[in-house]
Amino acid sequence: MPTLAKISAAQVVNAHFFSRSTRRGVKQASIASNASKTWTNASMMQMTATVEEIQKTRLITAIKTPYLASGKIDLAAYDKLVENQIECGVGGLVVGGTTGEGQLMSWDEHIMLIAHTAKLYGDKLQVIGNTGSNSTREAVHASSQGFAVGMDAALHINPYYGKTSKKGIIAHFNAVLKYGPTIVYNVPARTSQDISPEIMLELAEHKNFAGIKECEGNARIKYYTDQGIVCWSGNDDEAHDARYEAGAVGVISVTSNIVPRLMSQLINDGPNPELRDRLLPMMISTLRLFTEPNPIGLNTMLAMLDCAEPVFRLPYIQYDEELRAQGAALIRGIGLEHTPGSKLLDLRNSDFTTLSEW
Repeated sequence: MPTLAKISAAQVVNAHFFSRSTRRGVKQASIASNASKTWTNASMMQMTATVEEIQKTRLITAIKTPYLASGKIDLAAYDKLVENQIECGVGGLVVGGTTGEGQLMSWDEHIMLIAHTAKLYGDKLQVIGNTGSNSTREAVHASSQGFAVGMDAALHINPYYGKTSKKGIIAHFNAVLKYGPTIVYNVPARTSQDISPEIMLELAEHKNFAGIKECEGNARIKYYTDQGIVCWSGNDDEAHDARYEAGAVGVISVTSNIVPRLMSQLINDGPNPELRDRLLPMMISTLRLFTEPNPIGLNTMLAMLDCAEPVFRLPYIQYDEELRAQGAALIRGIGLEHTPGSKLLDLRNSDFTTLSEW
């Protein structure tokens, strides 16, 4: 990723950072691919939410980032998705997470999307910026800038690929925790390194430690909640039982991109095994239908729902026709009225654009 520039909240949301294009007769804003200004954020650091406020947020959506055929971020489509989330009772968003393809964004795009979300919607839900990195330096710079432009909390992963020691993990998180409320994300399936309970208990002593997004199952979540540590399930298919049996405050969800109101009911309205079982096929499909990993299923389904252009940044690529048909059947089974879409498109392979450069 490129070196981070220092920015101010006021500068990052100015109109000159955005380009406009027209498709289907609708003006669409997209984040400019190059912001070359030299900025300063020294006077902009401010806490917009407390740790306690973050800890009360039950349903957090790992929001999808839609694209135009040019490869730029489609802010018009993004705003519609966010507004639907708010309407359906979602309490927070992770911006630029794995689901939102932060790993495919430049840091300019990443910070500008956080700023855009905070400026337009920060008074309606919690804006949680994924400012984590396997480089401590980048994580520190991104967190500093994310809080400067108005995010309420940061989501941080442990260093991956170039894995480090127990002491290195603790030092990495302590370097970023000082900037504001932080959720620590444990997902060994993606990092190949579990953040052990021993490490988490030490990190939890920090005043800015808001809690854990835990993907290692409900037994682990129950262990933490018994210690008084706030947890969000990182697995949609386990979220109901995590919430009502393991003590999780809620879930950081992928499926809530597709059925936000139903996920809100599942997490906020009390135990409902019937709704859990009804949503389970959608949860599994959105996350990993057969062999396809997230965010491939989500991206394909939102394109089919006409909520996002059928554009993929590589290395992600759409479902094939057979899997799209199965996804369409799942949407019909749940009910189109529960989704952000107003129609279900029968897309062909030729309708999709895959980009290796943008």
